[in-house]
Amino acid sequence: MRRSASVKSLLFYGLSGPIIALNIWLVSQFYRLFQHPITILIVAAILAFLLNYPVKFFERARITRTQAVIIVLLTALTLFIILGVTLVPVVVDQTLQLLNKIPGLLSASQENLQQFEALARQRRLPLDLRVVSNQINVSIQSAVQQLASSAVGVAGTLLSGLLNIVLIVVLAFYMLLYGDRVWSGMVNLLPSNIRVPLITSLRLNFHNFFLSQLLLGLFMIVCLTPIFLILKVPFALLFAILIGISELIPFIGASLGIGLVVILVLLQSWLLAIQVAIAALLLQQVKDNLIAPKLFGDFIGLNPIWIFVSILMGFEIAGFLGTLVAVPIAGTIKGTFDAMKNGKTEFGSITIPHPPE
Repeated sequence: MRRSASVKSLLFYGLSGPIIALNIWLVSQFYRLFQHPITILIVAAILAFLLNYPVKFFERARITRTQAVIIVLLTALTLFIILGVTLVPVVVDQTLQLLNKIPGLLSASQENLQQFEALARQRRLPLDLRVVSNQINVSIQSAVQQLASSAVGVAGTLLSGLLNIVLIVVLAFYMLLYGDRVWSGMVNLLPSNIRVPLITSLRLNFHNFFLSQLLLGLFMIVCLTPIFLILKVPFALLFAILIGISELIPFIGASLGIGLVVILVLLQSWLLAIQVAIAALLLQQVKDNLIAPKLFGDFIGLNPIWIFVSILMGFEIAGFLGTLVAVPIAGTIKGTFDAMKNGKTEFGSITIPHPPE
């Protein structure tokens, strides 16, 4: 009996790895085959998920759901248009200025490195940064060329982008109206021991994750913009938005964004780069230690190693969009299996509700 149980356990764990790898490969192939419609569907679902909170707020004021959805969507579109008229032209202008300025910054950085090497030689320090600087310059120049070539096709893809936005808004509108019925029909096909923990884990992870990441990104943008303006950082708004958007990538996004901004500022002034790094890192510590714990709590419960693995797998499957949804999906899977394994119907202080009607 013991041998039989050990053989079954060995077969289970031995076959689970190849099956998981095969499923991941099938998901990646399926996404690449239907990348455009899946991307629109996911973005519309995230938008509907976030807009559902103000919709519920208006419903409490005894407004019908259809009216609440229309009010919320019109308000969101109005804010989007205002940002598109005021903020987007400034960001685009600063981006073009930065692209035009990078070649001069690279040459200036070479001179600074030569002065630094000369100073090191005077103090008898064996330091040679030419190979590293040449590799960095080549990488930056190739990235600039790719951005410039893609910018040429912006006018040609503008109509396609506007069409995608219209499709996302329309799909989000219908998801807000009829999404509960579709979701209920799908989850009711699952067994009750899977359906109930899956619903709660999914809501808990996606609610905390997207809402928290969005608020943290806005916090970084709002706080860093005046700080960069006070420090007289060139392209202050662009760099603050870059760090805020990178905040959407969990765990490592903010560090990557700050590192990229520091490198770009370093090409202009090493003293200003140090000031930018100190300001951004201090603000990141405030965010991570004071604000993020209150927003996130312990809703994922994933080991940092598995967070890295899920982010890498999400990026490999679906690029930037995959990095956004990888962590909450991994947290949902873990929460569901933990609840099924322990036979519990609670996640922390949240009791699993009955399936939506």
